[in-house]
Amino acid sequence: MRIVIAQMSHETNTFSPVVTDLARFSGGRRHPLHGEDAINVYQNTASCIGGYLAVAEELNSDIHIPIAAGAAPSGPVEDDAYEYIAAQILGAVSHCDVLMLDLHGAMVTRSHDDGEGELLRRIRAIAPDLPIAVSLDMHANIFPDMVDLATIVTGYHTYPHVDMFETAERAARTLIATVEKQVSPTLTWGNNPMLPHVMRQGTDDFPNRELQLRAQEMEKEGALAVSLFTGFPHADIPEAGLSVVVATDGDMELAERLRDELLENAWNERSAFVYTVEPLDFSVAKAKQLGSTQQAKGPVVLLDHYDNTASGGTMDTTDVLKEVLRQKLDDVAVCAIYDPEAVNAMIDAGVGNTVTLSLGGKLPMPALSRISQPVEVQGHVRLISDGRFPTTIAMGRGLMTDMGKTAVLSTGTVDIMVVSRHFEPVDPGCFRCVGIEPTTRRFLLLKSRIHYRVGFREIAREIVECAGLGVCTSDYSEIRFERVRRPIYPLDGVNTRKSP
Repeated sequence: MRIVIAQMSHETNTFSPVVTDLARFSGGRRHPLHGEDAINVYQNTASCIGGYLAVAEELNSDIHIPIAAGAAPSGPVEDDAYEYIAAQILGAVSHCDVLMLDLHGAMVTRSHDDGEGELLRRIRAIAPDLPIAVSLDMHANIFPDMVDLATIVTGYHTYPHVDMFETAERAARTLIATVEKQVSPTLTWGNNPMLPHVMRQGTDDFPNRELQLRAQEMEKEGALAVSLFTGFPHADIPEAGLSVVVATDGDMELAERLRDELLENAWNERSAFVYTVEPLDFSVAKAKQLGSTQQAKGPVVLLDHYDNTASGGTMDTTDVLKEVLRQKLDDVAVCAIYDPEAVNAMIDAGVGNTVTLSLGGKLPMPALSRISQPVEVQGHVRLISDGRFPTTIAMGRGLMTDMGKTAVLSTGTVDIMVVSRHFEPVDPGCFRCVGIEPTTRRFLLLKSRIHYRVGFREIAREIVECAGLGVCTSDYSEIRFERVRRPIYPLDGVNTRKSP
C-alpha cells in the first residue's frame, strides 16, 4: 500500500499584519520539508504527522511525504505560497492508495476563505474515489467541503493541544479500516452562531472541558469520531465559530443526534465562553502584590495574551512590558519581544556591553485603532544565543523549537528575551536555553494564551492575565467584523441558534 502523508497547516488571523509567505512555512530552509527529511523530523514525535507515521509504519507500507508545511499563525496566506504547497500535494495524489492530511481548519488565503476546502476540491478533481483522512485543530472554522470531500475527519479534544498524535492516529486507523471494508464512515456537521473567546476555550475549564469529555464518551459508545471545534474567532470569514463534526459507521440518524446534542449543549453554555477583560494597570498591580509574598514558591506568571504568536500576534507590542517597568516589578524574566533589528544591535554591541534600544512596536497593526509604540530600554547584553532547544513537554515533544537569533537584555531588575522568529513560549526550555531558570524568578512575563499551561502551570505560583495590545485581543469591540455571518453571539443579541 502506498500512503501519502502531507501537511498544509496554518491558523489565519485575518486582522494580523504578519506576512504569511512560503518562507514562513519553510522554517529557515529554502523550501518546506519533504521526503525522508520530513520523516526523520516527525517520526516518534507528539505531532499529527507522528501519529500518521506510526500507523503507516505498522502496515509496512510505502510512505511518501511530498510536503510538510506548517507555519505559525499570522495574516492571510499569500497565493504563491498556497499554490506551491497545494501543487506538491496534488502531484502525489494520483500515485497513492490513501491520503492522510495534517490540516488546520482555519486557513484563509488571499483568494480563498476556506483554504482546506479548496485543497480538497482540487484533490477530488484528480482522485474522486481516493480515501482521505483529515486531522484538524480544535480551532478549525468548518466549511462544508472540509467534511463533504473527506472520508474521515478528526479534531483535537484538548486545548492546550496535547493529543495531536492521537487525533491523527484515530483518523488513520479509521481510514485503513475503511479501505479494508471494516467500516463505512458517514459524516455530518453543523455550527452555532457563536464566537467563543479563545481565553475561555481551555479544556481544563468549563464548559469546553465538559463538551470535549462528552465527545470522547460518544466515541467510546460507538461513534467513529466526534469533534467539537471551538473555532478561531480572529478570522473575519462567514463560517468562523463553534461547530461539530460527527462520523459514524453508516448510521446518519445517530450522527445527527450526537451532533445536535453537542451543539445544543454548547449553545446553552454560550455565556461561559465570553471573556471579561480587566484594566492592565490593575492586573500588573495584582501581580506585584502576589509576588511580594516571600514565603511562597514559584513565579507569578503574567500573560500578555493580546499578543500571542500562536493566535497571529506580532509578538512585538510593549504595553504590558511598559506597565511592568512603570510599576517597578523586580526579578522579572520576559519571553519574549520579537525584534530582529534589536537582536542584531545587541550582537553588534557584544555580551557585557551596555546598549539603549528602541524595543518592539515596529509592526503596524492597521486593524486596531490603538497604536503599538516601542519602549526605550537601557541595559547590558547578558547573553547571545542561536535560540534553538529541544521541546520536551507533551505539546510538540521530540521537535526542535527555533526562536531564531536571540539575545537577552538585562536592566538589572528585568531580563528581556529578544527573538528574531515568532514562536509561543510554552516550554520552560525557552528560558533555560538562555541561562534563565524560570522556577527561581519572582515574575515571568509570557506572550501566550492557553498553551503556556502545558509547561508553566505546574511551576507557577499564580497566573495573572494581562490585557495589553495586539491583534488577538480578547475585546471584540477593538476589531471590525465585516464578513462573519450575522447575527452571531456575543457580537449581537442572539437568543436562538439556527438549525444545522
